[in-house]
Amino acid sequence: MGDKDKLISDAESLQDTAERHAKLAQKLNRPWYFGAGFLLFWAMLFVSIVLPLFYRLPTPLTEHESNQGVFIAERAHKTLAGLASIGTKVVGSQHNEVETVQFLLREVELIKQQVLLEYYDIEIDVQVASGSYVHWTMLNLYQGVQNIVIKLSPKNSASETYLLVNSHFDSKPTSPSVGDAGHMVTTILEVLRVISTSKQPFQHPIVFLLNGAEENPLQASHAFITQHKWAKYCKVVINLDSAGTGGREILFQSGPNNSWLVEYYKVSALHPFGTTMGEEIFQTGLLPSDTDFGIFNTYGNLVGFDIAQCINGFVYHTKYDELDVIPQGALQNTGDNILNLVRALANAPELLDVEAFASGHAIFFDFLGLFFISYSSSNGEYLNYGVAAAAIILVFVSLWRIAAVSNVATEDVQRWGVLLLITQVIAFVLGLALPIVVAYALDKYGLALSYYSRPILVVGLYVCPSLVGLSLPSTIYYTLFKNPKVFFAHYIQLALHGHAIVLAALGIALTAYGLRSTYVITWTLIFYVIPLAINLLTTLHDRGYAWTTILKLFQIVPFLYNGYLFYTFVVVLTPMMGRYGTATNPDLIVSALTALGTILSMGFLILLVNMFRRPSVVFGILLGVSALTIYGALYTDIGFPYRPKTNVERVNYLQVHRTFYEYDGTVSRDDSGYMFQFQDRRGPTALQNSNVDLTGLVSLEADCEKYMMCGVPLYDHRWVKSRLTTMWLPREQPIETPSRPTLKLLSKTVLPDGLTVRFEFELTGPDHTSVFLQPYADVTLSRWSFLQSYLENTTTYPPPYHIYFSYGIITTPLNFFFELKKSNGDFNVELIEVGVAAHFLESVGDEGSVEFANSFPSYAAVVQWPASYQRYIY
Repeated sequence: MGDKDKLISDAESLQDTAERHAKLAQKLNRPWYFGAGFLLFWAMLFVSIVLPLFYRLPTPLTEHESNQGVFIAERAHKTLAGLASIGTKVVGSQHNEVETVQFLLREVELIKQQVLLEYYDIEIDVQVASGSYVHWTMLNLYQGVQNIVIKLSPKNSASETYLLVNSHFDSKPTSPSVGDAGHMVTTILEVLRVISTSKQPFQHPIVFLLNGAEENPLQASHAFITQHKWAKYCKVVINLDSAGTGGREILFQSGPNNSWLVEYYKVSALHPFGTTMGEEIFQTGLLPSDTDFGIFNTYGNLVGFDIAQCINGFVYHTKYDELDVIPQGALQNTGDNILNLVRALANAPELLDVEAFASGHAIFFDFLGLFFISYSSSNGEYLNYGVAAAAIILVFVSLWRIAAVSNVATEDVQRWGVLLLITQVIAFVLGLALPIVVAYALDKYGLALSYYSRPILVVGLYVCPSLVGLSLPSTIYYTLFKNPKVFFAHYIQLALHGHAIVLAALGIALTAYGLRSTYVITWTLIFYVIPLAINLLTTLHDRGYAWTTILKLFQIVPFLYNGYLFYTFVVVLTPMMGRYGTATNPDLIVSALTALGTILSMGFLILLVNMFRRPSVVFGILLGVSALTIYGALYTDIGFPYRPKTNVERVNYLQVHRTFYEYDGTVSRDDSGYMFQFQDRRGPTALQNSNVDLTGLVSLEADCEKYMMCGVPLYDHRWVKSRLTTMWLPREQPIETPSRPTLKLLSKTVLPDGLTVRFEFELTGPDHTSVFLQPYADVTLSRWSFLQSYLENTTTYPPPYHIYFSYGIITTPLNFFFELKKSNGDFNVELIEVGVAAHFLESVGDEGSVEFANSFPSYAAVVQWPASYQRYIY
């Protein structure tokens, strides 16, 4: 038999085999309810595996004789209870500056008495510091903030390379700060206790920093890294903070540019939890949070880890951040990880010369909290490109095999593949767009955050529309364009190949862009490439639906991981969306991330619904679930986002008494009212059916155009940034503040050049006071006693200038000066507006204000205090 005859015979044999497989596949086509059961299987897999592992916590250890040299959650919890009993710890308050400092020093002294002095030296220092730096758009000026600094060194150590471990003990107003960051402070104390009483050696001295002004923001960390005697020796930092409470802590920043650090986390963390994707999302600035980690890196060039509590962020910065929401298992989880990480880094040779090991960024992620994967970003690029290339090559090999089995021209199969690739591009766009459309539409009806207290609604609002968008284009194509030349099992394969090509192209593009989070796409694609290779290497590829068995088995891994990853984002971001402000629809972020998670988790699997009869029934079920959920959000209380204590609406406002003084000293305006900065998208509409009387509430946008800083005592940089959304509720009865700040003009001196005048002032006020300065159009503010670089960078920091001033243990008045230049030298006219905003954060206000605060519903977490504003013209 010749070669030609043999090829014809082989082709005929393949054709006969394919026909038999096609008949078998037709028999295997299951009824539609098997399709519904198929989706239900994956949903149950998520509920039974992802959720338990996500919320899993270790068993807390007790103070038992056998538990030596390990972290004891029971002991840490007792310390945390003592810290919680102090209450709120606002910078400048008696609670923060005296009671908390004394409590922590007592705890440190108890530890000192247990230190194995034959092995270690321990030094304790209370730093009191003053300074300033630019934070966002304001000059952050602090006076007398306190740090408790403990250095633990190996006996007679001469090492000049230190490891820094940091957290903060101060709080926001009304918050007991048990989670943020009492949890981390007590973790540090217990880690110090364990290390200093164990004989396990370490090489590098460890500096434990308990800083007393992080919420202010970030003042105490700046004070330490720029002024403390030990700061210059610190090379690596472990920063511990919180945006939630009562769960596992997440590693969300590492490095930068030191991938070796992640290797230490990988081998040290007993309960790993972290992702590069979280790091990149945080560093976009989209999230309403900041940490000391950036200060240590910017001002001290330190590298290291940023680790934070992130679950149950609903109580973050509220009065509900209490001891009862923190199980001892959460303390054990954090303690196990941090103790091991501190011990490992304190022995790391890389600390001797950190710069020599700077080797680029790392890609890292945990798999269901079971183990940790990391590799360098350069290796990640190779992996991304390699997997994308392998996917494309194997897809083309598969097309050739389909053509051979079906006895049709390869060009025909490629043409059908291109058509189904187009459907998958459309499907990808729809899978991403439909949930965003739902989010946009609900927001138009004033129903943002409908999922806030019931995250399960995310399934109907966003997951189901995404699944419909992913599968509908290919199903419509199969219905309209039946192809008798190729077996339907292969026809479905072409759609899956199209989705793989979309992911490969996206992976290549995002890798070229430099996005390290592309690893999520790559690992999703890996678990399509491997089963495709196995199916091609065997006869499973050509045997009806046999190839789907291998595919479904391998898809378990990306389904579980992507479901876990994006569930993490939903859990972490949902509470944050409740403080995202009124100007932006936060549901667009949640819907987009949910859609992306659905695409990566179910992008291949949802296409397999076409294996079952009448897949349109499955789509109908998905649409029905979505419709019922949207109906519930629109017309029932299910979609109301807030619940008492557990899912509160954050209501921030000030009791304001403002006075406008003109150039001649007369008063042009003297009024009082409540100044609201609503934290969530719904704003005051969520309070409409409650007992609180908001009649007369108006926007201050018109005043913002008329007056410097809207003519109100904006608190900090966030309030300044969102000032156009500030609202004002007038009050006839004048607000009575605890005191009135005094701005005393000490001198006004024309300098020898005749074109410059110097003003000197003394400001006496509460522990949180802002000064706003706005020179007139023909006047230049050329010099002052504050940070000169802030004044000179008018492009980045144009007037009006914002000086945010707070003090801790040192309460002396603020003395300052500024110099004004004017070309004609006429200084007997209006030159500059000066605004003084005084904030009394520890006061509940006068009787009328207390009554007003008590009228808010139980689902509102009210944060409010008296504030005065004086506008002067000089």
